Amino acid sequence: MSGAALGIEIVVVFFLALFLLHRYGDFRKQQRMVLFGTLLAWYLCFLIVFILPLDVSTVNNALLTRRRFPKPCYKPWSYIPNGIMPVFWRVVYWTSQCLTWLLLPFMQSYARSGGFSITGKIKTALIENAIYYGTYLLIFGSLLIYVAVSPQWHLSWYELQTIGITAANTWGLFLLVLLLGYGLVEIPRSYWNASRHGHMLIKTYFKASKLMTEKADAEENLEDVMEEVRKVSESIKYNHPLRKCVDTILRKCPVDYQEKMGRNMDDYEDFDDKQNTYPSEKSLVKLHKQVIYAVQRHNRTRVQWQILLQQAIHLEDVAKNETSSTHQFVHSFPSSEPTGWFSRYIYTPTVGKFCNRNTFYLSLTTFAITT
Repeated sequence: MSGAALGIEIVVVFFLALFLLHRYGDFRKQQRMVLFGTLLAWYLCFLIVFILPLDVSTVNNALLTRRRFPKPCYKPWSYIPNGIMPVFWRVVYWTSQCLTWLLLPFMQSYARSGGFSITGKIKTALIENAIYYGTYLLIFGSLLIYVAVSPQWHLSWYELQTIGITAANTWGLFLLVLLLGYGLVEIPRSYWNASRHGHMLIKTYFKASKLMTEKADAEENLEDVMEEVRKVSESIKYNHPLRKCVDTILRKCPVDYQEKMGRNMDDYEDFDDKQNTYPSEKSLVKLHKQVIYAVQRHNRTRVQWQILLQQAIHLEDVAKNETSSTHQFVHSFPSSEPTGWFSRYIYTPTVGKFCNRNTFYLSLTTFAITT
């Protein structure tokens, strides 16, 4: 059984990350590189969580064997042979470093790039990351020059590597403490406020008004960008050398805008080489990037608005059912989706009425279970 527990956990965690990626993503629409990077990042996160208790138990067993029991003891089923965990953690550490500082930022810049070819996207991503990391290298280089000039400091390559690892770990621990400190306060407060239906409804109304303004700005920005796309599409005809770039931009637009532009465009008119009003490829790259950002922002605000609207309707239904004399929870807008077995046999309207009347105790129970 030496290393069997480690091997089983590695395989189980991989299939868990693969299942979650399949549950929340679409393998057919996403690129292979994006799927690989996301799967590897999730796999490493889950691997650290699941393997860490096994590593701690192995260290504790070794300490107990050395200190309390001078005679040899039987190896537990979770025992891992010496030399495996240091190599394992070294691989996990450096792979996480490459994902955090190299691969994932590059993929993010690549996805937001407005280039029309793979080479153009790679070039744009490299330039953006070079500018971003150039500031860090400038600061680090200034400190390195100061250390090299100072006569009392004599740093070797090993010491510089240690400083770099320490700086990266410090930045990660700072983010961990910041996010964990916020979560330790926000999660209990959210469960506590969940029992105050009036407070939650007023807060939802405030969020809805704020999100409505953001949604209107996103729609206005999208319309402005689509107007620019329409002008470019009408000026560059089907036999223009840059027409394939315009078609790429049109495929990124929403379907309704694509149909509207398709009806208003006359592709049978040839372009004139003597006219100098055609946009350049550089301006099309900039417009492509604006289209990607505008569509993503519009989709994000639209989904957030739908979720917040459903939450507001549910809280209004809760407020109405609190004063209702019926023993069943009545929805203002029943869902058109078919109900599952859980809603049909367990979480019935009667149970829903009881749970919403006792939300305070339910929230405390849920908080105690989750913590």
